Amino acid sequence: MSDWYSRLTDYFPEKEMKSKKHFEILFHEKRGIYQVEESPSHVLVYLEKDEYIFIDYILVTQNKRGNGKGSKILEELKRKGKAIILEVEPVTQIDPDSEKRVRFYEKNGFQKMESIRYERIHMVTDELNTMDILCWSPIHKTEQWVYNQMKTVFNEVHAFKAKELYNRQPQLVTDVLRLRELTLANESFNK
Repeated sequence: MSDWYSRLTDYFPEKEMKSKKHFEILFHEKRGIYQVEESPSHVLVYLEKDEYIFIDYILVTQNKRGNGKGSKILEELKRKGKAIILEVEPVTQIDPDSEKRVRFYEKNGFQKMESIRYERIHMVTDELNTMDILCWSPIHKTEQWVYNQMKTVFNEVHAFKAKELYNRQPQLVTDVLRLRELTLANESFNK
């Protein structure tokens, strides 16, 4: 198999990537919880907790897109019966693929968490990385619940050992994630 890290760095912008050392430490210290799955047609990196799965990276090889491979990967994860949370770039004119990615997740039952604001400064490039938070769940979950899980994800994945890896303090989770007030009608979702 090819090198999963090279495949990810070839596709994802630098402002969304962790260093290879960061991945290696996560795989080692969170063995069985933070993991990579790879085949010739995909790379999947995720954190699995008792109540949810956080997809850190999902990549389907260019020549395998459009044949259902991505949906099959998500279906495998859905069979675990847990909520699935992920970050996705907001739709933008600058990146025409951004709309395709969002439509793909919506087609697979994911909903945007409208009340969650996510803005992180990359530890190496200092670029601002604004992402939308999407979630699919087999049972009702509130946006407050998703927000709370994302705070854990930020601390346990994105900011994990940042001081020793990047020689700088990570942002505070309260600076990265914010929860805006919404009406009760918009506050929650079902599958």
